[in-house]
Amino acid sequence: MSADATVSVPRLDHVGRVTQGRVLASEWTKLRSLRSNRLSLLAAAVLTIGFPILFAWIVGSRWEQMTPLERARRQPLDVALSGVGIAHIVIGVLGVTVVTSEYSTGLIRATFCAVPKRLPVLWAKAVDFALVSFAAILPAVVIAFFSSQAVLNRHHQILQISFTHSGVARCVVGAAVYVMLSGVFALALGAIVRGTAGGIALFAAIFFVIPPLVDVLPASWSNAIGPYLPSSAGRSMVLLTHGPHDLSPGSGAALLCGYVALALSLAAVLLVRRDT
Repeated sequence: MSADATVSVPRLDHVGRVTQGRVLASEWTKLRSLRSNRLSLLAAAVLTIGFPILFAWIVGSRWEQMTPLERARRQPLDVALSGVGIAHIVIGVLGVTVVTSEYSTGLIRATFCAVPKRLPVLWAKAVDFALVSFAAILPAVVIAFFSSQAVLNRHHQILQISFTHSGVARCVVGAAVYVMLSGVFALALGAIVRGTAGGIALFAAIFFVIPPLVDVLPASWSNAIGPYLPSSAGRSMVLLTHGPHDLSPGSGAALLCGYVALALSLAAVLLVRRDT
């Protein structure tokens, strides 16, 4: 090839603008195309269903051997929602890796070349992940409720409660919302730290390390701080009855949404200011 040779690039028939809708579509393609993402969502759904069925079978088989105090501590929704905590961990870890995996592979540079303004990418990731995690967990929680109730019904109809009972539907839906919001919060943490190990460690510290540490504080301090932690705010959404120091379901949901908004805002500021 001579030095004067030139390479002609054919023009596209159509050149479109970068819109939020198109970024949503592209991020959805990336989210669903990875096998690990699909397996993680499947695992979260299976665990959400499997743990309550197993827990219901254990409780039912041991009911006659339990003391009156042990029986009094068992609540129907505690059985039905026993898998939510595991799903919460799986979705949280997945939320972190949805962002950090692009930084580790360098794909984030291509993403920001396609979307120079950057922020539409963050909003698209958050919206897509929120929708897909909620769509995966809500049916699983509903199935877990009816499955665990069916298992318990075979053991002298213990711990029976109707889905139409006051507050039950709110707790079941609230469990899915709690997992979804926690996942988006974890996604924002991943965007903030840009590292998988750091993002997962920060998520674990906020939801699983700080709450037990607060519990060992003097009662006056614990009662003043504990209810306003992200984990406590989310848990208030899935409690059928609330203690004197618990937030109401609406207040807990609003507070957790505030934490998510704050984390996304910080991620947005850092995303614009930092180099990729």
